[in-house]
Amino acid sequence: MAWDEWEQLKAEAAKGTSSHTRLNQVAPDGGGGGGGGDLVVHQDDLGAVGHDAHLLYDEVKGCADIAGAGADKGGNGSTAQAAASLKSHGFQLGGALDTTVDVWSSQVKSVLQACAHISDHLDFTKKLHAEDDAKIGTVLRGGDGGAVPVSQLDEYFK
Repeated sequence: MAWDEWEQLKAEAAKGTSSHTRLNQVAPDGGGGGGGGDLVVHQDDLGAVGHDAHLLYDEVKGCADIAGAGADKGGNGSTAQAAASLKSHGFQLGGALDTTVDVWSSQVKSVLQACAHISDHLDFTKKLHAEDDAKIGTVLRGGDGGAVPVSQLDEYFK
């Protein structure tokens, strides 16, 4: 694109005549495709997501542990036992199976950590916002303990 072509496109965009170029502005209707409102999240929504993350954590932990499945008295899972047996008989598959268990276990731990993080974070967020609401409610009481008049609230926003 030549410099003069760029300048022409900028000039058309500034005039609003170009339907293809918009520089540093948001659409007049609020843009972003989300309506024009603020992001609203209800406590029930956060609780449901956190609960689902916790359920997923429990499910993954119970079903995806191939390292510990079928463990013997020494704590070695059946897959690790098979890998050791294959290696002892000179099969390269034994080493590959060990590597597979290590990589799988690492990935499962990452998923479990993410689920726990989501669940814990949403629990923390709910608690923090409840505390903030209580603090705001306390601050916005008049000297007599009653509600602060709208005219006084309006002063906070100026």
